Amino acid sequence: MPDGPLRILLASPAYWPARAFGGPVVVARELVSRLVERGHAVDVVTSALVDLRGRPPAATSVAIVDGARVHALATPLRYRWMGITPTLPWWLERLPRPDVVHVFGFRDPVTTGTAAWCRLRRVPYVFEPLGMFRPRLRKVGLKRALDRTLYRGVASHAALVAVVSQAEAGDVVAGGVSRERVVVRGNGFPDPGSLPPASGRLRAALGLPDGARVILYVGRIAAGKGIEHLLEAARRLPSAHLVLLGPDDRHGTMALVRAAQAAAETSGRVHVLPATAEAPLWAYPEADVFVLASAGDSFGLAAAEAAAAGTPVVVSDRAGVAGCFRPGEALVVPDEREAVVGAIARVLDDDGLRAQLAEGGRAAARRTSWERVADLQEQIYRRAASRTAATKLSTDGP
Repeated sequence: MPDGPLRILLASPAYWPARAFGGPVVVARELVSRLVERGHAVDVVTSALVDLRGRPPAATSVAIVDGARVHALATPLRYRWMGITPTLPWWLERLPRPDVVHVFGFRDPVTTGTAAWCRLRRVPYVFEPLGMFRPRLRKVGLKRALDRTLYRGVASHAALVAVVSQAEAGDVVAGGVSRERVVVRGNGFPDPGSLPPASGRLRAALGLPDGARVILYVGRIAAGKGIEHLLEAARRLPSAHLVLLGPDDRHGTMALVRAAQAAAETSGRVHVLPATAEAPLWAYPEADVFVLASAGDSFGLAAAEAAAAGTPVVVSDRAGVAGCFRPGEALVVPDEREAVVGAIARVLDDDGLRAQLAEGGRAAARRTSWERVADLQEQIYRRAASRTAATKLSTDGP
């Protein structure tokens, strides 16, 4: 396993401060900043996208972010969250040759192009599919066809595949990757001591009455996130207010939200706050319960943030983060409407349970730090470089 500082290249379809693209942007920044602190040289190649709607800059910019050089490549075209970056090959050739590359994403031009470049230049890379390896939700047939052709080599030629949960590892192995090349790294929780206390900002902004119970969801308003279960909870719990903090991913889910806002039984109790460049950490302490009723998040970083803030968490057993909680630290329930709504009602009705989950969430956060995750990521990079070095020696001979 190579010793000493590494030169690392991370390729991602979006990077900080593009928070509209959800947890992966936060994860990438957490890892990169810690790797820089440990003395590694890190470059990032990414698109110029910063949100889901605006037109990205047509020129490349290079900036130092947390000690890493971030190359936001000219992105003259886009399709949803995917930026088309024609100058990617030129930039990859121009940058210093990395010891290892982290292909951070799947089915987008930046990561697909970088993985192909690595194969041509015999540069070892770690592939992290970000929960997208198993085709789901939309255009499943098209995704499967592209996975057999255009994207076929991304996973098969990776030195290692990094995943964040055992469930995601199962998806990757079922897709044909050998188990010995799959490493479960996980993600970290914020340090509870670093998070802001409740300020009253959320309740004041929404004009919520004193004593109103708040159900909070943070993330993309999209299919597969269990938003429909939260809307049902708002219907059945007439004293509760539902707050959705995040961008509309244009899956059609926002239409359900708008219908609930217009319905007499939930009018005035379903609120939408758009995502901004500011981290949502300020919102968690003001909620009575945070809910991630996901049908399949590879992790679910917002649930980790809420737990660290001491907000009681209800999470589906289909989200990877569920495996980070021990009994009494969160309510882990099936991805079913009655189970989710029942768990929310239990938390809102039971002061003792809320106190238990608040302390339990902080305990889970203290146990699952980003420093520990960065340790594992560093080991993964060194293993990837070693595997490729060993292969080259056996191929070339002494």
